[in-house]
Formats: sequence, C-alpha cells, structure tokens
Amino acid sequence: MAENALAQMSAAEMTRGFAARTITPDDVLDACLAQIARWNPMINAVTTLDTEGAVRQARASTRRWADGAPIGRLDGVPVGIKDMQDVQGLRTTHGSLLFRDHVAPSDQLIVSRLRNSGAVIVAKTNVPELGAGGNTRNPVWGVTCNPFDTRLIVGGSSGGSAAALATDMLPLCTGSDTGGSLRLPAALCGVVGYRPSVDVVAHPNRSLGWSGISVLGPMARNMDDLLLMLGCIQGHDPDDPLSAPSSADRFDALAARPLAQLRVGISEDFGGVAVDPAIRAAFRDRVARIVPHVASVTEIDLSLGDMDRVFDILRAESFVAAFGDAVTHKPDDFADQIRVNVAMGLEMSLRERAWAHAEQTRILRRFNKLMQDVDIILLPTAPVSPFPWTEPFADMIDGQKQDVYYRWLALTYRGSLMGGPGLTLPTGRDAKGMPFGLQLLGPVRGDNALLAAARSLEALLEQDTHTARPKPDFATLTPAPIDPRSIIDRRARPGHQPAAAPTAV
Repeated sequence: MAENALAQMSAAEMTRGFAARTITPDDVLDACLAQIARWNPMINAVTTLDTEGAVRQARASTRRWADGAPIGRLDGVPVGIKDMQDVQGLRTTHGSLLFRDHVAPSDQLIVSRLRNSGAVIVAKTNVPELGAGGNTRNPVWGVTCNPFDTRLIVGGSSGGSAAALATDMLPLCTGSDTGGSLRLPAALCGVVGYRPSVDVVAHPNRSLGWSGISVLGPMARNMDDLLLMLGCIQGHDPDDPLSAPSSADRFDALAARPLAQLRVGISEDFGGVAVDPAIRAAFRDRVARIVPHVASVTEIDLSLGDMDRVFDILRAESFVAAFGDAVTHKPDDFADQIRVNVAMGLEMSLRERAWAHAEQTRILRRFNKLMQDVDIILLPTAPVSPFPWTEPFADMIDGQKQDVYYRWLALTYRGSLMGGPGLTLPTGRDAKGMPFGLQLLGPVRGDNALLAAARSLEALLEQDTHTARPKPDFATLTPAPIDPRSIIDRRARPGHQPAAAPTAV
C-alpha cells in the first residue's frame, strides 16, 4: 500500500488493519511522517515533531498487536497535540516568546488518557499566540496556512490541528475551545470539530475551574473517528469541578438517530451576527438539501440576550486570571490582543461581573425553552470565507465594522455561553471554493443525541459530491507568497528568559 494511502486511512480503518495484521503501527507512522515531511514546510501545521519518541511508541504498539494484546482502542494510531497542552519532555510554547523554551515536565490529563489508550503521540500543532484569536500565527512558529489555499487563514485557535488533519499528516488531533477554537478551524479546513458540554472532557488545567467557558475536545476527519477519540479522552477528574462521572462506554454505541424523526431549528445569524451574503446563501443551500429528509425545519430567533457583552466579560475575566499579573508587570512581553483582553478585564467592576454571570444564566434558560421544540439547531460556523492570513482578523463583514478583534467569531462564541455541545461538519465548499462548515448546537448535556444526529447528517451529506467533505488538491497546491515561518516579532530579543508556563485559558 502506498504511503499516502496509509496516511489517508481513518483511525478506525487503521485499528481494523492492525487487528487483521494487514498493516502495522510502524507502517502508519512512516506514512504520516512522510506526509509531514512533504507538506508541513508548505502548511506549517506541525510545530514540535517527536520523531524518535513516536518511532519508539509505534514499535511497542506493533509488538502488542503482534501478540494480540493492544492496550486500548487507539493503540498505534498517530495523534497530534495542540501546542497549549503539555506532553512530557516536549515543548509547550503557547505560540509565545515567553514560553518558547518551556519543556513540559508531565502529560496533561487529555494526553495521558490518549497514551493509556495506546495512541502514538507524534507532534504538537500550531496555535495563535497564547491561543488568542482566530488566525493561527505567532512569533515562535509563524503562520499556519490553509491547505486549500496557502494564502488564506486556517482559523484558530486549534488551527494547526485542523490543517494537519486536512492534509493527512495525522488522523486525530486535540483541540480546545473558548469562543470557537475547535469549530472555526475545523470548518475552514474541511474537518470535524466538537465542543463538548462542560462535563464531558475533564479540564483540570483551567485557570478558573468553576467557569465552563473553555473546554477541551477532539478533532477528526469524520464522525466515527471523532467518537473513537472521544471515548478515550472523556471522563471525570476531581480537579475539574464541572466534569462529571460517566461510564467508559458512554459514546461507544450511540442510539440511531433517524433523520426522519429529527426536528431541526435553523438560524442564519445567531440573532443578528454579521454574516457575509455568500455564506448565508451557502447555508440556505445546505438546509434545502436537508429539508426533505428530516421531520421539520423551523426558523428560530436566537436573540437570547446581550450575548456579546457577556462573552466580553467572561473572556476578559479568564485572561486576567491567566495573564493579568504578568501583563501588568511586563506589558511589552505580550501581543496587543492579550493586552487588550487583560485591560478590558481590569477595567470591569464586580457589578459587571455579577451581571454577566446572571445574564449568562438567563441566556441558558431562554435557550432551554427554545430546545423544547427542536432537537438540534443548525447555523453557519464562520461568517466569512477564509481571508488572507496577513490580515489579523475580519474587521468588516457585510459592511459592518467589527468593534474588537474576536467579534467575527460571534457565530461560535455565542454558542459557548450555554455550556452545551456544539459541532461543525464539513459540507462541501462555499462560492469561493473553500470548505464550508455547518454548525450544530444541542441542549446542555445532550451530547449523545447531538453526536448521533451529526453522524446521521454526515451520512446523508456524504452521498452528494456537492456536500461531501472537501479535500485539498495537492497537485495544484502552491507555496504561500510569504514564507509562513518567517514572521518576526519586535519582542524577540537576545538573552530573553522564558517564564513558567501559564495555566490554560
């Protein structure tokens, strides 16, 4: 079997091949490393690559499969880890010059759970500086380019993971999501990204353990692989008070969700978010293709409250908790967007914080009422087609000026406020030929039902070439006009000493 064919296999196909002894973890790793060597210089999705460690892990897995004794459901499957999550012995830079030499002393819980399942930890994947914003570029590693057009963004903050999946460098990757960081890059790169309810994947590294605005989750190329990975990383940890105990097989056998019984709510703009007309048209096209197959489709009003102001406060609060002291003492060590968020938080009063948490509660209760009449809600994931990565963010959408650098992410961050599950499915291309992602929202702790519905929708959409998952055309892919690794930051200076790594935002 050709190397690229091995790299293109799904994680589920890999494990079946290992069991049948038609392929080995060694074979698969070699194929993935070859794909990384071929395409990463152009895409720049992978940062720290642990070839030696991955080879050791794959060899051990090959021996286990030969002995008929795999240790878990991902034994031998290569995995990439977002460069905001610790892997023992590897650098966790957060895309920041402050942490560019930080070597993690131990695995973060999500990584240790993957190891315990037998996954081969291959590499770290690129992020925006300190995970801030929807454009994956930073002064340590440079920019990650979209594998469908290297001049354009991949989204963020899990942009390296999304691009690595789309280019078959790795079959599975981790991500995290505060305002859309699992969903946005997945949508712009044509893969699947899932933000679970706050109780599903324990996140004991959160700065604010009682705030569920930030969650961890899996990214994959299809729903079956996503569920395979989710089964390995889900579960409770006492250091995350929002996580909840669950059975190990919670996601193993989802009940079938026939589309004919599915009640679908739709919203083009999440209660008034600026959305490009071409994206609205693409969304309407996808809805029209779904309508004949479901029980009902109902337009719903998602004007649930002052969602943008709530997110502003909750996000600023988390940035103050993670970076406030450091920014106050050494502001020049941080990018503008970090300083902006910290400054916003420091200017806010206890009254504003109390209002935001109360308003978030009211938003949840209004959302719960809407969900009594529908099973899922469909929306676009991104309000615009990918734009040049030389632009830090989308500041103008459909003639509307965006007031802060992350406002263009409102289609996803508004969904974060309810604490429930959100997922993006790849559904063909937009009018510009770039991937189009369909966002699904479900009720809080309604993850199983949402995932089952997503799998049924995926099966439907894959039957039509117009809505099937798009794949990059490697034959026509050309290098970016600017070297994606050449970004120079004014804060880089000789003799700079790295700080201790921050807790995850």
